[in-house]
Amino acid sequence: MKTCLNCGKELEGRAGKKFCTPYCKSNYHYERNKQKESSLFKKIDKQLKLNRRILKNYNRAGKATVRAEELYKHGFDPKFFTHYWKNSKNQVYLFCFEFGFLSFKDDQDVRKFTLIKWQDYMEN
Repeated sequence: MKTCLNCGKELEGRAGKKFCTPYCKSNYHYERNKQKESSLFKKIDKQLKLNRRILKNYNRAGKATVRAEELYKHGFDPKFFTHYWKNSKNQVYLFCFEFGFLSFKDDQDVRKFTLIKWQDYMEN
């Protein structure tokens, strides 16, 4: 008699059956995939999505200034971005999809980010 690959229960039904329930089938594949090492693509994609979510959360009005440590504590990593835009002052804003940021230090030498949202005029 064959047993379930996930829980070990004896299987009833058709000959090629491998799992006793849909839950066991799902759990087996979830655990198997979780053990595989994440690919570089998945790690980058995950960080880009996290960066976007953080920037969106802190930039609800379209433009904001935030202390870098505030973004860092939520997992923000400025090394991951999708594209950039240079303004007329030659400042380079890095973007995670439609949300951009510019790193700078204020008068007290505190690292901050200016956050902006992508605008149509930036395409030129």
